[in-house]
Amino acid sequence: MKDYLPETASQTAGPYVHIGLAPHAAGFHIFEKNFNHVLTNSHAVGERIVIEGRVIDGSGTPVRDVLLEIWQANAAGRYNHPADLQHEKALDPDFRGWGRTCSDFDSGVWRFETVKPGTVTGRDGRIMAPHVNLWIVARGINIGLNTRMYFSDEQAANEKDPVLNLIEWEVRRNTLIGVREQRGGEVVYRFDIHLQGEKETVFFDV
Repeated sequence: MKDYLPETASQTAGPYVHIGLAPHAAGFHIFEKNFNHVLTNSHAVGERIVIEGRVIDGSGTPVRDVLLEIWQANAAGRYNHPADLQHEKALDPDFRGWGRTCSDFDSGVWRFETVKPGTVTGRDGRIMAPHVNLWIVARGINIGLNTRMYFSDEQAANEKDPVLNLIEWEVRRNTLIGVREQRGGEVVYRFDIHLQGEKETVFFDV
């Protein structure tokens, strides 16, 4: 009869996940350029907005240890990336176009401070409505989830968006719409991401 070694004990990822990937969320300022939730500064072109929400699991409970990344075009509709061939649109040196944050450990709310993006011309020449791209990882999510948020006050552009129109069930398109609010002098788009259940957010294979 063979002797088997005991199974090595396992544990969830330790505090380095927050310290290394989103140090500001863990209360550390250890990098010259911290990865954080602020994509812009006071000199950037465009309307200042806040995007916030929660990630909600299948039981309706907010997930409180989520890491999210956002990337988006600037107010002119151009991405700060060499692959963006919209050379007729200006880059904005005061807009980074990418951010990373964690949900609040108590409330589960996450937040990005940015500018409202412009329309983007896709490689096939079709116009995409203003949107932001989001990537979500958390305990129990082995592969990051990709989704988009569109803007509730861009209804005409949303109706023509080629990606939104790929979603056959129109009611499910509503899971990708951030709702505009005016709160405490800020323009806030509220966008809750549902991982499962009746309100499950549309996720993309990219």
